[in-house]
This record gives sequence, C-alpha cells and structure tokens, in this order.
Amino acid sequence: MKITFNGQLTETSSQNLQALVIEMGAKEPFAVALNGHFVPRNQCSSAQLDDGDSVELLSPIQGG
Repeated sequence: MKITFNGQLTETSSQNLQALVIEMGAKEPFAVALNGHFVPRNQCSSAQLDDGDSVELLSPIQGG
C-alpha cells in the first residue's frame, strides 16, 4: 500500500502503525501521528493503516 511518511510517498506492506514504525527504524523517544491525530505508543499495534494514510514520526531535538 502507499502512504505518506514524514511527507514522503512510501510503499509499505505494514498493516498497522507499530509495524510501520519498526520498518522505518524509529528509535525511542518519539511521537507518532496518523492522519493528523496523535496515537499513544501503547495503541500503535491496534492502529490499522489504509492506503493513502499520512504518518508523521517526530523525535525530540536537543540543543542548548
């Protein structure tokens, strides 16, 4: 299926948000949004992906 991941059109076979996050190699800590809605990490395995979905993965930036 085709989804948009962090603004880039991507092809994936992942069926849920947790599998996609693993596929993309995300390292904690991070926050994830599906179609503009924040999804708590403990709900990622039940958040199903559909063709055309948009996923944003955000990691905190440290600086000083």
